[in-house]
Amino acid sequence: MRKRMAALFSAILLLLAACSPASAGEQEDTKVTLTIMGKKTDMEKDYIQRIFQLYEQSGRCRLRIISMEDASYDAAIQEAFSSEEAPDILFQFNNSGLNTLNVKDQFVCLDEEEWVSDLADNAKAYCQDSEGHLLGLPFWESSISGCYYNKTILDSLGLRPAATQAEFDALCQALESIGYTPLCWSFRTCHWNYQFALDPIFADDPELLTRLNKNEITYADIPAVRDMAEWLADANEKGWFGEDYADRSWEDLSHAMASGECVMINIWDTWFDTDLEEDGTYSKEDFALMPVFMNTEISGTYEGGNLNMMMVNKQGSHVEEALEFLSFCAQSENYNKAFDGISTVSCFKGQTTNIQSDMVTDAQGSISLHERASTANPKIIGYTQQEMGMAVQKLLQGEVDAAGCVALMDEYRIAAAKKLGTEGF
Repeated sequence: MRKRMAALFSAILLLLAACSPASAGEQEDTKVTLTIMGKKTDMEKDYIQRIFQLYEQSGRCRLRIISMEDASYDAAIQEAFSSEEAPDILFQFNNSGLNTLNVKDQFVCLDEEEWVSDLADNAKAYCQDSEGHLLGLPFWESSISGCYYNKTILDSLGLRPAATQAEFDALCQALESIGYTPLCWSFRTCHWNYQFALDPIFADDPELLTRLNKNEITYADIPAVRDMAEWLADANEKGWFGEDYADRSWEDLSHAMASGECVMINIWDTWFDTDLEEDGTYSKEDFALMPVFMNTEISGTYEGGNLNMMMVNKQGSHVEEALEFLSFCAQSENYNKAFDGISTVSCFKGQTTNIQSDMVTDAQGSISLHERASTANPKIIGYTQQEMGMAVQKLLQGEVDAAGCVALMDEYRIAAAKKLGTEGF
């Protein structure tokens, strides 16, 4: 496998070299060529293409984009950084994929870059390591995840959104008692939900996260994790997920929300632009936002976006040029051109041309109080959404109780951490 990946990677480099724009003369050939590596689908995003074009039009360095198929990206990164073909700039999310790289020695710490003060607080927090050092420039579409509710239905019933866990539970009970499905949830596919519950546990106590990642403690040692499992089992027993939760798929979520069959969903704002069924009984304008409540934080929580970062290879030949490229991307006149008309929460304080949903802007006061950077998925070593879902499915099917569900979560996480070769496991 390793030899095949090496051959594939070398072939891509040769192809890219052959396909690079022809020089405009001998003077053009003296320009530095920056190599940028990312997933093919990521590099095709409109705003990424725009910033590349703006940079090349500025007459600075030439860019060579190494686009890898999504399925082989992690393997390609490992191959690149274990050879002499590592890119100058790597696009990567702040997730467990970074555990295979020696991040501290391999990439430039960006704490002192002049553009850092322009980063939105949640975007900056997402891109920091466990010690608070900035790993990359967030240049991506962002979102706010929370509990999006049908305000038209609630208003018609004389019900209000919740501000506490107790109020949320009462709201769910009231909706279920009059024939509505309170929460739209597919336990086959909605595996992102569990990180919303875990985020406040670890975002609010970084030392707890450090101890978990050193295998000094487990989920079972943290009462709030069991509280989540117990709440899920109880909510299911009370019918808050409806009768079809076990068979509902990703494709079914849209109709369930647009028809009014379900009243609330834990999701992100951009979903309403990209996935909500058109011509349904309800449209995006019928929805509003409140925190997610899953029995781990009394006042609920919102999760900031998971962001693709531009990371600079400090072992590369063009470190200064790569840092200059990041500075170019972080200039307001440039990122505003790149994100013009893009539906996203702002990653930069000076970002003005993007489209931000009314649902998010109307809830900004609550978001500012209760938002956490995405923490569970990117920062818990061995965490995978799919395996969290597997553990909860066994809980809801009656194969394990809450304690058994948490034990499975630990079992899956520890096995994944061992597979990664993580110290302490």
